Amino acid sequence: MKPKKHHRRDADLFRERLDVIIDMSHKLTRLTAMIPWQEFDEAFGKHYKPLGRPAKPTRLMVGLHYLKHMHDLSDEEAVERWVENPYWQFFCGFEFFQHYLPIDPSTMTRWRQRVGPEGMEQVLAATVGVAVEARAVKESSFQRITVDTTVQPKNIAHPTDSRLYLKALQTLVRQAKRHGIVLRRSHTRVAKRAALMVGRYAHAKQFKRMRRQLKKLKTFLGRVFRDIERKIAGNVDLETRFARLLGLVERLLAQKTKDKNKLYALHAPEVACIAKGKARTPYEFGAKVGIATTNREGLVVAAKSFSGNPYDGHTLSDTIAQATHMTGVEAERIYADKGYRGHDYEGPASVMLSGHKRALSPQMKRELKRRSAIEATIGHMKTDGRLDRNFLKGQTGDAINALLAAAGHNMRLILNALAFWLAWIMDVITNSLKTAKTDTLQPLNQY
Repeated sequence: MKPKKHHRRDADLFRERLDVIIDMSHKLTRLTAMIPWQEFDEAFGKHYKPLGRPAKPTRLMVGLHYLKHMHDLSDEEAVERWVENPYWQFFCGFEFFQHYLPIDPSTMTRWRQRVGPEGMEQVLAATVGVAVEARAVKESSFQRITVDTTVQPKNIAHPTDSRLYLKALQTLVRQAKRHGIVLRRSHTRVAKRAALMVGRYAHAKQFKRMRRQLKKLKTFLGRVFRDIERKIAGNVDLETRFARLLGLVERLLAQKTKDKNKLYALHAPEVACIAKGKARTPYEFGAKVGIATTNREGLVVAAKSFSGNPYDGHTLSDTIAQATHMTGVEAERIYADKGYRGHDYEGPASVMLSGHKRALSPQMKRELKRRSAIEATIGHMKTDGRLDRNFLKGQTGDAINALLAAAGHNMRLILNALAFWLAWIMDVITNSLKTAKTDTLQPLNQY
């Protein structure tokens, strides 16, 4: 059922209103009045059925996700800190201070699944409109776009063959026991010992012994895999239940060292290995994300997640299409690094790569020089906005996390702009009062 509309109460005998307790000139309070909360109610109403228990207020759910990615918090931490902070409660639409958790943290997971990436695009688009209203960005800046790609690492352990084989074997044995399948032999004890010895031999650089133990581990997994296939043959119900898991194990057993589209995690089969070429992190395991920002202010206008490991140039067209959808403005100039050579963009904007020197005006040279500023934006999105490790499930989770990380970064820019304008206004008022006081006392000093 759709969320109930919030009815305001003008008085309460035992509690003070939040707008009386808090500072209404606070930057978060001023930001509250700029966000189009009513548009979220209208846009997300289609995701609810007409019958059933009323859902939680849309403003509460959207506000919690904004606050979560503004402050790099988990679902549990965001809900717990919400209870302690009256400004957060006012931001989410409450009139009186609340002493209990507004929702169970798992409700945020189900709400993200209900709304999907399309709804999160609207959450990001709202921050772009608020940034214009708060004067954090100029509308003319949407015509100058900087584009780059980064890796959104998935929440998986570093993949090794021994760990994957042992994890797959233990998962198969656990599922077989859960469904009453009696295995010929589980191999769990000897498989755990073999995985342990693989790590020890690798550390001692005894690679021949290491490969022998790894081969044993793979043999144990294959035996259990074939045993379960024989036991469930002809049982349609069990074949359906084991189809996904057996498919992943078969893919794991068949893959070789140099294969493409390898399996790196059973719980996240969509993970891709992306080479970075850096000494600290030569490889990262996750999804590639295309980021587009305004060249002048660094406001994020697109965060497009891609499956696999596509070439950077082949992601430009989709990234710019999302940026145009967010801003409603067609870009005139696009700045990118040399990794975008041979791109697939065919729109009206001119694409300028770093190192380009011919036929550039002084303004173009300045804007091309500012292209590298997107690296700092991506760094802030990773360290401050949960882009450095994605805990959400599947390719849908990759898209949602990237969009919310971009929305959180934009909200931080907007809050900084509001704080700057407030400080500037207070400085002007202070200087005016000092000037008026000096002018008043000057005639008295003549005597």
